[in-house]
Amino acid sequence: MDTHALRILLPALLLAELAIPNAALADGKAALATLPDNLRGLYVGAEQNVQPSAFDGFAMPAKPWKWCHSESYQGNPWRVALTSHFKSLVGAFEADGSISSFELSDSNGDTSQQIAQLRAFIDKKCSIISVVAGSSTALNDAIEAAYKAGIPVVSVGLVTTPYAVSVDSNYIKFGYDMAKDITTALNGKGNVLRVEGIAGSPLVAEQRIGADKAFAESPDVKVVRDVNGNWTAAVTKTVVLQALATNPGPVDAVWTSGSEARVVAEAFAQAGRPAPVITGSISGDALGYWKAHPDFKFTGGALLPSWTAQTAVRVGVRMLLGQEPKVSLVEIPVPDVKVGDLGSWYRSCMTADAVSIFPVAPQDPMPEDLMNGYFKNPAPTPEFDYSKTPDPCAQ
Repeated sequence: MDTHALRILLPALLLAELAIPNAALADGKAALATLPDNLRGLYVGAEQNVQPSAFDGFAMPAKPWKWCHSESYQGNPWRVALTSHFKSLVGAFEADGSISSFELSDSNGDTSQQIAQLRAFIDKKCSIISVVAGSSTALNDAIEAAYKAGIPVVSVGLVTTPYAVSVDSNYIKFGYDMAKDITTALNGKGNVLRVEGIAGSPLVAEQRIGADKAFAESPDVKVVRDVNGNWTAAVTKTVVLQALATNPGPVDAVWTSGSEARVVAEAFAQAGRPAPVITGSISGDALGYWKAHPDFKFTGGALLPSWTAQTAVRVGVRMLLGQEPKVSLVEIPVPDVKVGDLGSWYRSCMTADAVSIFPVAPQDPMPEDLMNGYFKNPAPTPEFDYSKTPDPCAQ
């Protein structure tokens, strides 16, 4: 992976926000040193997020396991697809008798409600809790309570407690790479509209750090407006149209990290503006829009619900099997997607209206032999075969 541009420490602001003590940083550095070189490279620029795992010698619940899943928001197709993949993956373990049930809660963006739902899962004696965290810090006490009750927690997205294992990607690098692609495409000069996700999300904070660094390296590239699209198509289109209406000057690129590239392009067309360079995570509707509009200028990656759910479930199952993770944060590489790659991701079912269809990465970004490096007692995840990832056109 290209990590040359992020060989710096996180700004002190992020450290204060994440509230990681200096002693924990030192311990995290030692824990990180236990990983093989190819995994340590995934943490460049985000080393401060790592702590030693708290699950050495942890007495895992016996089979059959009760799997409980805490969602923080299901207001967009990506999150709905993520939950669908979770249910499907857990279903394979229900079929072989390893898992007895799957229970879902959704706090709809309310962190206090998510905390209450987590504590309810503890009272119900879940065997494991997976959580899509609405905050990197607010859930920590509830997660520690689960740990003390003998319940392991796997978080999709970074939480700053060692009493969970976070399954995440280096979003600092992701934010940087997309901003760097913009500065390169604009030859170092132009105006950018930045459309971020849900305010307060730990992903937003990390992505902004990377993007800010890349834009600072090209001082003639200006971010003329910041808005929040909530990673939701309708909201994104509204805020983009509003931003264009109040910014009559040229907007040459849109930095965004979600799956809304298509609606950004449509908003520019509706406003009679030239097509900008658009970053983001590739999606079925964006691929359909590209097929109909060959001038679609996309660059970004593939933050897909399929492999996100797969890696989280696999980490959880390996924990339940006593494989003992080495660190509190499992980083997953994000597949790159550039405009020249779109043909290999496109499928015939993908149209500009295919907002609920997400492509599948040609290869597993975290194959089993690579994942083994995260565990002290590794063994392949049972009941998992990446080649059996559901075809996006078979929905």
